[in-house]
Amino acid sequence: MKRRVLFVCLGNICRSPLAEGLARSKAETEGLTELFFDSAATGGWHNGHPPDGRAVVAGRGHGVDISDQRARVLRESDFEQFDMIVALDRAVREAIEQRRPTGNSTPVALLGSFGQDDNPDIPDPYYTGRFEAVIARIQDSLPGLFAELQATDPQ
Repeated sequence: MKRRVLFVCLGNICRSPLAEGLARSKAETEGLTELFFDSAATGGWHNGHPPDGRAVVAGRGHGVDISDQRARVLRESDFEQFDMIVALDRAVREAIEQRRPTGNSTPVALLGSFGQDDNPDIPDPYYTGRFEAVIARIQDSLPGLFAELQATDPQ
């Protein structure tokens, strides 16, 4: 049975597309075919748009092509369709929790909490341009996330 994971950030054009692409690449490299990844946004400003060009370039620099992804907004059905929702910062996690359907128990985690950094928030590079720092934080967090996914049974 596939484990379905949804990465969520504010606009779904920088952090969550990179997390999706990097996680897919890592899963393929490790032969973890039971893992499926997608991404979404809490806000709809970029709905239907491709990732930020700087994110695409940064991803390619790490062997990951995210150019075919398109931004979309978190849907109520995502809470049923995914085994885990992974927020890129605490504000995003709060926004996700506010949209949680009554009675739903899908885990919502912070990606940064699976890494070595004490700060669970992975900063938004949209205004700073610090895409390499974001990629490093995502890559640092993925082994812990994968271990968690493999240790828990799907709902």
